[in-house]
Amino acid sequence: MLDTIDLDAAIPKRECKEILGKIDLQLAQLQRDLRPSGSPILVVFEGWDAAGKGMVLNRLLEPLDPRGFKVYNIKEATDVERMFPHLRRFWLTIPPRGGISIYNHSWYREVLQDRVEQKIGAQELQNAFEHIRTFERQLHDDGAVVVKFFLHISKKEQARRFKHLEKDDAFAWKIGKPEIRRHKMYREYYAATEDMLRETSTAYAQWTVISATDDNFAKVRVAETVLTALQRAVAREVTPRPAPSAVPPRRTSPLDRIDLSKTVALDAYDESMPRLQRELRRLQHVCYFKRRAAVLVFEGWDAGGKGGAIRRLTRLLDPRGYEVNPVAAPQGEEKTHHYLWRFWRAQPKAGHLAIFDRSWYGRVLVERVEGFASTQEWQRAYHEINEFETQLIESGAILLKFWMHISKDEQLNRFKIREEAPHKRWKITDEDWRNREKWEDYWGPVSDMLEQTSTPQTPWIIVEGNDKRYARLKVLETVAQRLSVALEGKPLRMPRPAEPEKKSPKKKTPAPPPSAARQAS
Repeated sequence: MLDTIDLDAAIPKRECKEILGKIDLQLAQLQRDLRPSGSPILVVFEGWDAAGKGMVLNRLLEPLDPRGFKVYNIKEATDVERMFPHLRRFWLTIPPRGGISIYNHSWYREVLQDRVEQKIGAQELQNAFEHIRTFERQLHDDGAVVVKFFLHISKKEQARRFKHLEKDDAFAWKIGKPEIRRHKMYREYYAATEDMLRETSTAYAQWTVISATDDNFAKVRVAETVLTALQRAVAREVTPRPAPSAVPPRRTSPLDRIDLSKTVALDAYDESMPRLQRELRRLQHVCYFKRRAAVLVFEGWDAGGKGGAIRRLTRLLDPRGYEVNPVAAPQGEEKTHHYLWRFWRAQPKAGHLAIFDRSWYGRVLVERVEGFASTQEWQRAYHEINEFETQLIESGAILLKFWMHISKDEQLNRFKIREEAPHKRWKITDEDWRNREKWEDYWGPVSDMLEQTSTPQTPWIIVEGNDKRYARLKVLETVAQRLSVALEGKPLRMPRPAEPEKKSPKKKTPAPPPSAARQAS
């Protein structure tokens, strides 16, 4: 692609000024129209050192209101940023609906600089390309417009600009050893750039390669391209809130095969629970020293036992190393971003645990049933969630997903207990009773979720929850087993609870004969 670019393209300064003057007025108006459109804009600048990214970027921003955009100067990831999945730091920068984020360098550093400097291997490179395509496609599907520029100059032109900058005391700092090294490796970077353009120029996020030999030409081409992108974003129709989906007919479900009669004896529970909690505390320390994150997801019916299981799970854990995230309906800025944005923010760094009391599965459960997501949105969410979880796994995280399952009769029993017990009354609300009336409405979506998002890497663990003691032990033992295998390469060997000791009847000692009794006295 690079060899097709006319590096001699140029525009006279006067013509450039006239064109940009007209575009500036349109850009200013389109920025004002952008917010009600609900479309976020991401503008990416990549290119050769000294190609003029800063100059072009500054000119582009002149007519825009600085309250409506944010510029990110992306550098090499810090030590802390490396403790999270690679793309997390970029998810945190995506603009709210109607806002603009502009990137001087971006998520492409890994497939360019890190690749050429051999910091990543072939498989990591392919994973990085796939993650980038996924990231940009998910943003596009949510209404974002992604504009990507690569500013292209020849090696000879780059050398000329380096000499010019080195002679200027005000700008000599821009040319250091890293820039000189990359200049010497121009050919290697050229090949890596060709791969990057080919692998990541898609229908939803195309690359625009611009000849930057002439500054005026580069300014005009960038402004024209951004103008077109803004026009496209503003013209996008705002999707009205959808009506709730029709209730799917009841069908055979993975839940039908669950034996809810399973129980555990009180003495066995009392013996196993403390032992599992101590083992989890030990494994938490192993997570920290081996720098492996753990993500535990709890979904289930209302009153299904999520809170009780989480409390037992965390009882002996070091509170400095875990965080419980209670997930409710999105609020404030959460509502102005992609639905996965708030969950990327809440991911734990390497060595820590994150526990989610409800999670990103709300998109295919509550949002689907209640009509907060369109059919298209919740249908594509299965694939998006699988991609999201795959990236967590590939970053080294250990992911476990629990569905806390109880019968409808058991739920009613627990609701009544909560209403009658003063110290539990806060747990039951009118919303809970309303949701109970929709039990059958949720049955199909829950079944779809279990089937479409249970993968070999991230299977759902259905917990038989009618007996609280059984459910809590199963959760803790499953977490301990999975952590032990992932961290130490061996299954956990927990001794079975001892059976209650059967007391044998005491034998009565026969009374001694009178003569013996007298002799003893």
